[in-house]
This record gives sequence, structure tokens and C-alpha cells, in this order.
Amino acid sequence: MAFYLDFEKKIEDIQKELEVAKIKNDASAVALYEKELDQEIKRTYSNLTPYQKLQLARHQDRPHAIDYIDMIMSDKYEIHGDRHFADDKSMIAYIGYIDGQKAIVIGEEKGRGTKDKLYRNFGMPNPEGYRKALRIAKLAEKFNIPVLFLIDTPGAFPGLGAEERGQSEAIARNLLELAKLKVPTVSVVIGEGGSGGALAIGVADKVAMMRYSVFSVISPEGCAAILWGDNSKAETATKALKISAEELKELGLIDDIIDEPLEGAHRDPKKAAENLKNYFLKSIDELQNLSTNELIQKRYEKYLNYGKFAEQ
Repeated sequence: MAFYLDFEKKIEDIQKELEVAKIKNDASAVALYEKELDQEIKRTYSNLTPYQKLQLARHQDRPHAIDYIDMIMSDKYEIHGDRHFADDKSMIAYIGYIDGQKAIVIGEEKGRGTKDKLYRNFGMPNPEGYRKALRIAKLAEKFNIPVLFLIDTPGAFPGLGAEERGQSEAIARNLLELAKLKVPTVSVVIGEGGSGGALAIGVADKVAMMRYSVFSVISPEGCAAILWGDNSKAETATKALKISAEELKELGLIDDIIDEPLEGAHRDPKKAAENLKNYFLKSIDELQNLSTNELIQKRYEKYLNYGKFAEQ
């Protein structure tokens, strides 16, 4: 059964009435409810607040990295390990083809269900996860293969072991090395892009967000707890942080927004995957026309131009 969020309650009620009308084979009622449902969906999703977009980004049925990889890649083969400590299951990587284009996809995987979420550490990579991502990105560079990064994490794992093994160094190293990578790279926030855990695979020639994804320096709950000592003010923090795709595009912090089905990627995963695939292929087609020096220079200039200041 479909899971509906609080603000989708009216849509859920109409959907239930529609199903009853179909069971009764009442054609006139079906037509009436279908029209009402279409109007309510358009009304609801044309007026989403930043907090409602955050809820959609975290929706339990939203496609994860592994789902997109399964839908867009063919002849794929998983690559494991950082060659230093361990194979971090929250960071996945595959080599294969996307519509005939050879590619490597590296993504953060949250897992589904209690057992799988524990196995994936809820999508929070340890240092070995980021070192794994960098090792495989360097492998892509060696064989001149474009890279697609899929960001979906609440943040880097904050455990004692992660800190002992150099969590901050691993993230910083990725920022440095990915900025210099000699192959085209595309990074897409598919759900939740949290803090340094997202930035570690977020340095790319093209940085995009799915329409209902979020990208922030801290979770709204964490922000509310620090500023007001009350994480129930997460909705207020969400508005202040400006974490939605539209807000970040307006600020010039991302390059593009990838469209989703009106009700979200979880309602039509195949359509969302098709849009993601087309964006990647279009981006790579553009980037491959640049020389290696041009590619690195444009990437450098893009990040150098982040932020604004005014002299008093």
C-alpha cells in the first residue's frame, strides 16, 4: 500500500473513494473522483513548503541509489573496498553501461527495512566509505570513464571509530582530489544531502538536485537543537536554511534541477530514473567536448565563484 504524508491526507481520502468506486464499477463516480484527485494533486504540489519538500526527500518509498542503478545501468558489476580498512556498505559503486555509455556510478545507500538499514549504516559512510569512493573515482580516471555520484545521506557517520580513522581527513581529501579529477563528473542529490557526508561526493563538473531533494550543511533538527535547544522547531529551521532545489538553484549553488513526477519520485520511480539518466547523458555529452585542461579549469572557476560579498 502507498504511504501518504500528513499533507497528502486529502489525496489519500480521495484515492480511497476512487478505489471503492472502481470496485462498485460506478463509472460516473470514478470519473468524478479521478477529476477531483487530479485537481487536489495539482493544488497540493504547486504549493509545497520547504518542510514538505524535506518530508518528500525522506519518504520511505523514495528510490535509493541502488534502485536508480538497477533501473539505468546494464551489464553492471559492483566494485568493493577502499584497500585500506574495509568495504563500507553505505557507499556503493558499480561499473557498467548507461544507454551504451560506459560509466561508473558511486552512491550512498540508506537501505530499506531494519536489517538492511543496519547493514547500510542508515546511509552514513565511515572514512572507508569516502576512501572507497575516491579509489573508484581514481580508477575511472585511469580508464577515462565518466562518473555519476548519487548523494543520499543524513551525514557522515559521527561514531568514535570513524573519528579515530580520520573522518574529517577522508572528506577533505575527497574535496581536494575530486576537484582535480581528469574525467567528466556529475553529482546528483537524489534524496537527502546532509553536511560533509554529501559534500564528499558532491564536487563535480555538474551538480544537480532532484526536484524534491534537499541539500544542507546540517539537518533542520540539528540546526533547531543548536539554535533554540528545541528540535521541534525543525520546520522553522528548514525555511531558514534554504535547502530546497529551487532555493539553491537561485543562490547559484547547484547547476540544475532534475524534474520528478508531480507527486514525487516514489510514485513513478521509472520516470524519475529516466529523467536522471537523460540528465547524466546530456551532461556527459557536453563535458566530453572539453579538453582535460578546460574541464579542470571550468570546475575550478565554478567553485571559486561560490558565495558573494559586499564592501561597506
